Amino acid sequence: MIAGGALAPVHTPTLLLAGSLSLAAAAAHLACIAGGPRWYLAMGAGAGMARAAERGLWGPTLVTLAIAMVLGVWGLYAWSGAGLVPRLPLLRWVLAGVTAIYLARGLLFFPMHVHFPDNSPTFWYWSSGLCAVIGLIHLAGLWQAWPRLAAA
Repeated sequence: MIAGGALAPVHTPTLLLAGSLSLAAAAAHLACIAGGPRWYLAMGAGAGMARAAERGLWGPTLVTLAIAMVLGVWGLYAWSGAGLVPRLPLLRWVLAGVTAIYLARGLLFFPMHVHFPDNSPTFWYWSSGLCAVIGLIHLAGLWQAWPRLAAA
């Protein structure tokens, strides 16, 4: 955030990193849309999503856009918690929810794999590992910022 012509200090670099990772994940999802069916396959979305994209159906695009938008909002909330952008509504509780979702997504890959068998095991290991790491970074940042986030 710019205050008086200078950049405001970042209070929680860990949340800055967490937000950057969420925004990078959002960008990766948008790249899938731009890259088309081969990118859906390369990113592990599964043959069904790739075939639907190849047929020009809107489903893969809409699902992927929705995921990218959610990840983008999560990134902005983390940056808000870091002090980079203005404070967003319900900041403390949204960050706690985002952290819980990332950690759950990272840890529950076995049950999720059963519900989405079209995705490759490689996809589940990589995406679950990334979600767990991002969740842990969020958790560390939230732990550091929690008292400050309650003050405002």
